[in-house]
Amino acid sequence: MSAVTLERAGAVAELTLCRPEAMNAFDGAMHAAFVDALDELRDDRDTRAVVLAAQGRFFSAGGDFELMRALHDDAEERARVADEARHLIRALLALRQPVVVALQGPAIGLGATIVLACDAIVAARSAALADPHVNIGLVAGDGGCVVWPAALGVALAKRHLLTGDPLPAERAYQLGLVSDLVDEPAGALPAARALAERMAALPPLAVQGTKASLNRALAARADEVLDFSLEQEVVTMASADLLEAIAAFTERRPGRYQGA
Repeated sequence: MSAVTLERAGAVAELTLCRPEAMNAFDGAMHAAFVDALDELRDDRDTRAVVLAAQGRFFSAGGDFELMRALHDDAEERARVADEARHLIRALLALRQPVVVALQGPAIGLGATIVLACDAIVAARSAALADPHVNIGLVAGDGGCVVWPAALGVALAKRHLLTGDPLPAERAYQLGLVSDLVDEPAGALPAARALAERMAALPPLAVQGTKASLNRALAARADEVLDFSLEQEVVTMASADLLEAIAAFTERRPGRYQGA
């Protein structure tokens, strides 16, 4: 089964993360499939809005530990993954069509970055956003340092990125990160579809030009920050602290970090 599916119904496309057994964590296959889907949508003139959804209880648990362990020992693969992350964020920000997220459950790490790079977020009250890169010994380099300050403001972004503390959906709605709130996880997807259909029914040049204008500042911010933050993340991918953090999480114990 594909890690990502892309289906179309009229003018609305639905992009779905399909690794529920792994909490939709982004391994190499899902990362590549997601980027391929974005590239396909970029050239699709018939699609006027996109719904981004996920199967299972989690929207996405972020990065995959096995991938992280593999990256630790492979400099060439670290560089390749950094390039792919750069492509993913830039492709998402440059997508013409508005993207509406159906956030039925927690979005963590890269999952939260992808959600916050989209254009509207319909979240269940029980959902949450979190970027715990620092908790596993990594710099939040794959877009977190771009989208969190843009969505939340610098002070609160620092509060959450430097601790990894989650932001519950209700609080995110109060702060303006989440655009729409629904009571139950099952209600997120229908509400996201309805919102995407409303956007798709409007004059496409107007919608797409407005999105492009709104994203201009975010794209400029990515130009300023993304390359540097990815360089910093690549450094931490090769650190001993990364392996210790993964071991500590897996063994449910405090980590013993050396800063190396």
